[in-house]
Amino acid sequence: MIVIYHVIRLATMNDAKVKYDFINKSEIRTLWIAAIILIIGCCFYANANIGELSPLWIFVRGFTTFAMGMIVALIIQNMLKFYYPFFIEKRLKALRYKPRVSPKTGKAMKLLGEEEEDAYLDEGMQAEENVFSVDYDVWKDEETGYVKIERYSGHLHALQCPECNYQTFKVVREEILKAPSVGEEGQLLKHFQCGYCGYKAKKTVTLRISQKFEESSAATA
Repeated sequence: MIVIYHVIRLATMNDAKVKYDFINKSEIRTLWIAAIILIIGCCFYANANIGELSPLWIFVRGFTTFAMGMIVALIIQNMLKFYYPFFIEKRLKALRYKPRVSPKTGKAMKLLGEEEEDAYLDEGMQAEENVFSVDYDVWKDEETGYVKIERYSGHLHALQCPECNYQTFKVVREEILKAPSVGEEGQLLKHFQCGYCGYKAKKTVTLRISQKFEESSAATA
């Protein structure tokens, strides 16, 4: 019933961003809760029609049922943690890049590129993108000029680990090696670690101040 309710709620959501946030926030937790309830129910059902038993056999049967339930729960937990993210990532990408419909014209809007979208983001939003804490998608209706800005977490999901191939490779720390300035690039060092096998890696990313911010700084000076 919990899973059916979750599916019905998804089916009634028309906005792709709302559906994206709902799946990202609650789907794995919902499936885990449903699995726990199902396992507990199966454990009770397996012992529902047992006749009179000695205290020893009651203990043995209770311990066996508990152990089997824990094993099944552990298997499901690992599937949801290490396998299911591959499936959910594909669905989230499809929702994120699904063409948005303009409420003004009813036509599909255009997703702007990184350079084009800066014209519609303020300096704070651009700073968030520069340090990869937040990512913004800007959709524009070219006929009317209507713009829709959607906010996404900069590190929504783990990457595939190059060592164990599980989708558990995450950014655990970031440090700025060189702050960007007007006309000069900066450098950001990203520290990755796999939550499953512990594999670690580092990656250097180039930071730039947008052209819009450069012009603003020059005008202020």
